[in-house]
Amino acid sequence: MSVRFLGTSSNYDGSPTLFATATGYLVQGWLVQDREDTIEIPHRLLAFLEPGTCLSARLEDTGRGTFLLSGTPVSDSSILAEIEVPSHERCIEVPSAREIRPDDSPLVNTVTA
Repeated sequence: MSVRFLGTSSNYDGSPTLFATATGYLVQGWLVQDREDTIEIPHRLLAFLEPGTCLSARLEDTGRGTFLLSGTPVSDSSILAEIEVPSHERCIEVPSAREIRPDDSPLVNTVTA
């Protein structure tokens, strides 16, 4: 699997971080106790999503500027070494989807002859 760096919301240690893959996103975030498939990420990390896409996963707002995000834990040692995940963090894989906004509906022709 190849990964492409999209951005980080950190000013000092490079994480949490967002990466793109061929099928979605790898998201590096803080460990959540007793939840192997869940990480915590800052709201501002989502600004790095590729235009026109979204995470195909439910985000749970913590009420303190972060989301809880669940996905498939990344266990491939070569990927983990490439993206350098610190011990207080975890990386999960989350599918992407096309962003569909309520105002994206096609215009209806209301002109009559």
